[in-house]
Amino acid sequence: MKILLLGKNGQVGWELQRSLAPLGDIVALDFDSKDMCGDFSKPDGLAQTIRSVAPDVIVSAAAHTAVDKAESEPELVRTINALSPGVLAQEAKKLDALLVHYSTDYVFDGQGTKPWIESDAAAPLSVYGATKLESEKLIQQSGCRHLIFRTSWVYAARGGNFAKTMLRLATERDSLSVINDQIGAPTGADLLADVTAHAIRAAELQPELCGLYHLVAGGETSWHGYASFVLDLARSKGLPLKIATDAIKAVPTSDFRTAAKRPLNSRLDCSKLKKAFDLELPNWQTGVERMLTEILEKQA
Repeated sequence: MKILLLGKNGQVGWELQRSLAPLGDIVALDFDSKDMCGDFSKPDGLAQTIRSVAPDVIVSAAAHTAVDKAESEPELVRTINALSPGVLAQEAKKLDALLVHYSTDYVFDGQGTKPWIESDAAAPLSVYGATKLESEKLIQQSGCRHLIFRTSWVYAARGGNFAKTMLRLATERDSLSVINDQIGAPTGADLLADVTAHAIRAAELQPELCGLYHLVAGGETSWHGYASFVLDLARSKGLPLKIATDAIKAVPTSDFRTAAKRPLNSRLDCSKLKKAFDLELPNWQTGVERMLTEILEKQA
């Protein structure tokens, strides 16, 4: 099996290089790759890359994910997040290749408290969410074999993330204000990568498994709950923190002014995925603890 991985140096792309390796030969590219185009701002170049590689599987792990910045550059974001994935889908169709693509909880408006299922009506609140929804539609309309995974609150030990930010601030400040009315599931890039590899193998054997799925870690929390968990764990591992345990203030989203609106309810129901691929998804705390342990060991 020949696999073309795009976005190799992102959080998910980095983990995919590991998880996909047992499946076959990987051609891994990023936006600045020299020999072939992996730049999602250049759809024509991506098409030429796919024709040159002629992969059996295309895994698209690249995206414009700066949610607030996206509001000021909608055309560029649409090219990267929607039009280029659409081109990947068209080329995949020609090759009868499987396309794997990642989408987001931001396709929903965040109303209510019930976890979203795949068939719920989408109503994005931001440019980022709208372009990711458009990517889903373009892929589905192409008729290519595809796996689309909607996920949320992605983190990894590699690169920047919310947990690292909280750790840094907790060593600098006496108190923190963290949002408590956005609810979701912190989801590790390693979990996404491992489930992706499992799903690719299954979908190649059973094409009827192709489609749209929700994929997040088990359980739910708020950003405030996430921050509290991270700092309590760091403190238990001996990291000196300036902030007191009770000095993490829970505040509503309305206390923070941002260019893009965020959904309050980011709960995703993963029942469809678990049944289709016979999987259990670990609770979010398991992955966060593993990630935090890795971070702290590197700092030691």
